[in-house]
Amino acid sequence: MNKGEVVLLDFWASPFATRAKIALAEKGVKFKAREEDLFGGKSELLLTSNPVYKKVPVLIHNGKPVPESSIIVNYIDDAWPTPSLLPACPYEKSVARFWADFIDKKVFDAGCNIWRGKGEELELAKKEFIEILKVLEEALGKKDYFGGDTFGFVDIIAIPLTSWFHAYEVFGNFKVEDECPRFSAWMKKCMERETVAKFLPDQTKVYDFVCMMRKMHGLE
Repeated sequence: MNKGEVVLLDFWASPFATRAKIALAEKGVKFKAREEDLFGGKSELLLTSNPVYKKVPVLIHNGKPVPESSIIVNYIDDAWPTPSLLPACPYEKSVARFWADFIDKKVFDAGCNIWRGKGEELELAKKEFIEILKVLEEALGKKDYFGGDTFGFVDIIAIPLTSWFHAYEVFGNFKVEDECPRFSAWMKKCMERETVAKFLPDQTKVYDFVCMMRKMHGLE
């Protein structure tokens, strides 16, 4: 591996890997995405680059590995400072990091509880997921993006997760657009960006992948 090249250890359906791809694209950084086989056997490079979690994504820059998607996006913003993904104001920066942390802790796990759940468990998971989106919708307010007029850090953390929403809607029998219309409008606005549209995986393919995961977990 060339020391100067930027390599991303990737998995096509991972919203976390998509975060890194969008952030790199926003900076205009050329990179190689190296697809990992997470089920058939992880590469030695992945196991040595992220020995603690053994998960994608891992960004390898100048031969040094950076794991964990939010940390990777922060690293990208520091390593290639313009255009900045985070606000210049320390307070606004802290607010952005708060919402990124909230999204990290809440959204994906709540969504997974929908496709894993049945009966009352499923209804509770759906209720929790919608409540989380309503909190984010409130934080978004009437702004175009979470940071205001400019697509930035929180949007990059949040938008890849929406590629799984179709699967949640099918298994939960609801529509995000009906429950959270402003959040849905934000999703559509983000998807108009070339950096997002290029890397967001197809929702129907993600749905098929979730169906496979359900079978693997004995839920079918």
